[in-house]
Amino acid sequence: MTRKRIGFFTRLLDDTTAQQRYRLATEQIQHAERCGFDSAWIAQHHFHEKEGGLPSPLVFLAHVAAHTRHIRLGTGIITLPLENALRVAEDAAVLDLLSDGRLEIGLGSGGTPTSFLPFGLTSEQRAGVFADQLHTLLSAWRGDTLAHPDNHLYPPAPTLAQRVWIATFSVAGATRAGQAGHGLMLSRTQPRPVGQPDLSLQQLQNPMIDAYLAALPSGVAPRILASRTAFVADSNDYARRLAAPGLQRQAEQFRKAGHDITGSTLESHARQLDAHIGDADAVLASLLADSTLTRATDITFQVHSIDPPHADTLRSVALIAEHIAPSLRALGAA
Repeated sequence: MTRKRIGFFTRLLDDTTAQQRYRLATEQIQHAERCGFDSAWIAQHHFHEKEGGLPSPLVFLAHVAAHTRHIRLGTGIITLPLENALRVAEDAAVLDLLSDGRLEIGLGSGGTPTSFLPFGLTSEQRAGVFADQLHTLLSAWRGDTLAHPDNHLYPPAPTLAQRVWIATFSVAGATRAGQAGHGLMLSRTQPRPVGQPDLSLQQLQNPMIDAYLAALPSGVAPRILASRTAFVADSNDYARRLAAPGLQRQAEQFRKAGHDITGSTLESHARQLDAHIGDADAVLASLLADSTLTRATDITFQVHSIDPPHADTLRSVALIAEHIAPSLRALGAA
């Protein structure tokens, strides 16, 4: 039975300055390492302060690498259409050496539609640009000639292509990730199809896992990462009190984006936004009801969209490590 890996995920959204966000996120990752988490993942977002606090994930992870020892460091995700693929290849190669081979590369096509415009793209172009950029990135890491016989990636990074994860909301995307032998990244929540607001997240994501596993080449071990919102506190009442404002904000954001979010209670918001909140027993029971997690090889936990104070984030990490991670690891994987 494969040992399930447990990760901590941050979007660097603490309610403070950018500099302080980076300091607090570093402390949270260090704390996760001390608590026995296997990995730490960070998101990339451009321009929009309230949606994401970090445009430069590889720069930040280089800093974190210098302040940690063994926790694996992942991007969840780099929005590849908005990058120069060769520069990503070079920066990742350097970071992987500096971190002693701890880097995991999560990639996706993006993202907030308006973020594409300053880069000279529209959101509609992202799928094609992503495919082209991914081809260039993998070619560089595999040591191919780059436009001239003398041009090869330096420093070489021949193993990074084996540590790529692809984020997707669709069965088609999961199939492509499987065919290529990449890891599959599943979101903590995703909008429900029109007219089907009551579908559960596992009903959306299990077919993606099915497609991924069916497409995976023979002999390639599956890598399935499921991200989940989980805020654990010492009491249900305290967790609910902190969770309510953040989930209300996210519900309003989803409605403004045209998604169908019904009801106004904390319970309805938590159900539709896939948030696991409460004390350790309540959160564990909620997570164990999610069959997707049984099939995942990796589970990453984030507090967003609850966004509690720093001390409560640290406490949640510790409670997950002590009371939840052992039970999830015992489920095995895939």
